[in-house]
Amino acid sequence: MSNVFYRSSKPYPVAVRGKGVYVYDRDGRRYLDGSSGALVANIGHGRTQVADAMARQARELAFVHGSQFSSDVLEEYAARLCTFLDLPDFRFWAVSGGSEANESAIKLARQYHVERGEPGRFKVITRVPSYHGASLGALAASGMGARRALYAPLMNEDAWPKMPKPDPSLSGENDAERLREVLEASGPETVAAFLCEPVVGASDAALAPNPGYHVRIAEICREYGVLFVADEVMAGMGRCGAPLASRLGGAVTPDIVVLGKGLAAGYAPLAGLAASPTIYRTVMSGSGAFKHGFTYAGHPVSVAAGLSVLNIVEGEHLTHCAVTRGKKLLEGLQMLAARHPVVLKARGHGLLLGLILGDPETGEAFQTPGIAERVAACAREHGLLTYPGSGAVDGVRGDHLLLGPPLSISDAEISEMLDALNQALGSCA
Repeated sequence: MSNVFYRSSKPYPVAVRGKGVYVYDRDGRRYLDGSSGALVANIGHGRTQVADAMARQARELAFVHGSQFSSDVLEEYAARLCTFLDLPDFRFWAVSGGSEANESAIKLARQYHVERGEPGRFKVITRVPSYHGASLGALAASGMGARRALYAPLMNEDAWPKMPKPDPSLSGENDAERLREVLEASGPETVAAFLCEPVVGASDAALAPNPGYHVRIAEICREYGVLFVADEVMAGMGRCGAPLASRLGGAVTPDIVVLGKGLAAGYAPLAGLAASPTIYRTVMSGSGAFKHGFTYAGHPVSVAAGLSVLNIVEGEHLTHCAVTRGKKLLEGLQMLAARHPVVLKARGHGLLLGLILGDPETGEAFQTPGIAERVAACAREHGLLTYPGSGAVDGVRGDHLLLGPPLSISDAEISEMLDALNQALGSCA
């Protein structure tokens, strides 16, 4: 008998080792990690230099509380990270996971407006579908009906106005104008922030707006005095072929950038936000403190992992690898879409890619979801790990498969990945 509280009743193999793009279980099976876990393992598995950096930091200084100390490693990492992101004047707030980071961004946006003398601003506009985390505030912000339904009585829906997801048939600028409609309907003087994923992840595999969208979003936010918060937890840190995915369609600087997953690439729990100098000054010259915090915020060992991961990302030019390897993988996925009618579309940026699955006769989602889970299960039998999802259309219908291998994947490993996926689609779709 196990004492582990598993996520579901299905049986779980026990992983014992990871190396490169592969994970090995206790029975000796090898899996190509085609989704980097949950788009986390950006540099691959088994990087001893990251483990060594964590061990050195643990020996020197394992923990201090953020209310009492900063640390050398946190100061160095914040400076390096903001330089990598081309946000040199921003301030980095470190936490343990993406949900905590989005909670922090929501609370910071609220406090910023209170500090400025606008306490009536509390609403955060988000999109449907979207996913910003599993903690209650981040889940309330999310536009995923299936994940929210159980906890709906705990949420103040008035605080979370929703706008439609990006529409590929519209220009980026016209698409973004729909934010103005939601602002006006919500009462613009009550809105604190607009929060979105620049490239959508778990809720609608690799959906992205057309160029110009985020530039126009930022303009509308400035016009109404609303903060633009970019949730780059999944899409950022090079995965989409740029340090920030929000800049793929034009030069834009969000007021707050939320980061996670790829920061420490699975070697330690690490996420955070980067806030503009205006936000930081407003808080520190007002009440003088961010009214928020977590015990393990800025944990030195996690930050040391993040610094080592950043060294690898920069030293091995993994952001550029996401562009070149992503192009090869997307071309292969488009060939699979031509071969397997159940694949309606292959899309994405860099190495954040998705397959949209549906009825080939109608070109629409199946009325009953489940094909993504079946294809993922078949892919697993062929030694490939993927990230299935559903609900992109109406919270129930809309199957999709998210793909995002480590940025260090080779051409040969991409071919192996495509072969396994081809077999899975052929036998289970």
